[in-house]
Amino acid sequence: MDQFDLRILTALQEDGALTNAALSDRVHLSPSQCSRRRAALEAEGIIDGYTARLNAAQLGFSLRAVVRLSLKSHDRDADAAFSRWLSAQPEIQLAFSTSGDADYILLVSVRSLEAFSDFVHERLLRQPQIAQVRSDFVLKTLKDSAALDLLALEHG
Repeated sequence: MDQFDLRILTALQEDGALTNAALSDRVHLSPSQCSRRRAALEAEGIIDGYTARLNAAQLGFSLRAVVRLSLKSHDRDADAAFSRWLSAQPEIQLAFSTSGDADYILLVSVRSLEAFSDFVHERLLRQPQIAQVRSDFVLKTLKDSAALDLLALEHG
């Protein structure tokens, strides 16, 4: 990966909807070179996909919660079943298996406190693997970015 690849990745992190012509202008490569490099980065799995960032508040998803879960046991089959269940829940935006006092940390987005309560009581706590649930509500988002620090790659 060279400086042009890093420029392409930086530009796409800022705006994944860039056309190939706009991208080539931004990184100072010909459109054909830019297209070939972008396709290679996609084929290698370095570019994992493209999405639109939606404004949750504008769409009425005004409540975000960080949920920490502890499991009753760490049986492989139970973990696999719980992972499948997590993947199928549309309210869960992020789910991490973690070290520390929680086995999983989730980011949950819903439209209201009532919707969060329904999610926790009617679906989450009904999972047989769950031993404990602790929730913190997000009061203010100070930073929300999925961008990687590509300057770290330039400096080894």
